[in-house]
Amino acid sequence: METRPHITRSLFFLSIFYGGMVCIAGVLGNKQVSLGPISQIGNWVGVGPLAVEAGIFAFLLLVAVSSAVAELHGRETANRLVIFGFVPLIISMLLSWLVWYLPASPGMRPEASDSIQYVLGATWRIWGAGIVAYGVSQTLNVTIFSAMRSGGGKLLWLRAGVAGVLSQIVDTLIFVTLAFYNEFPIGPLLVGQMLAKVVLSALLVPVLIYFFVALGRSLDGRRGL
Repeated sequence: METRPHITRSLFFLSIFYGGMVCIAGVLGNKQVSLGPISQIGNWVGVGPLAVEAGIFAFLLLVAVSSAVAELHGRETANRLVIFGFVPLIISMLLSWLVWYLPASPGMRPEASDSIQYVLGATWRIWGAGIVAYGVSQTLNVTIFSAMRSGGGKLLWLRAGVAGVLSQIVDTLIFVTLAFYNEFPIGPLLVGQMLAKVVLSALLVPVLIYFFVALGRSLDGRRGL
């Protein structure tokens, strides 16, 4: 008699959510956002110290979800989730290039056409850097999070924060270097992006993982953290 792999409701939901965040991260990354205070004196606008590409919000959700899957279903399942994440990532890249290549409808406003062409027309270096950075940083996140669990599985917030911060440092180093090296001096960009991502990871990832672990256990009919 054929046996089917057991997929819990939490794993099913978190896997679908994970795939969606993989696809949208690259789109959001086309915008740089300022997270610091904004002050205005006359026509001069001062922007706060934390400027980061908006894709970081989707990527922090990826970090939290992969860690939550590792907590709920084990390291091996979380690593498979990361590997399967390459499928929507690569397909979304190919579809973006296809839509970029196809001519726009004559009825489309020129400014709208130019904007979407800019968003979809990322260079092969940027796409390639994103794929490599995703694979390495997400695998590192699961590895660190799971290794720290071997001490007894407590201090979920600490394991999530440490794994999230270290994986974001590696993600930034890989992506910025592969995408922009020899294009312009990358030192200031590395420092700024790394600082912003470390701060966001330390503040948000522990909260997010508590949420996803609690949600997963609720979906599976389990209680407690």
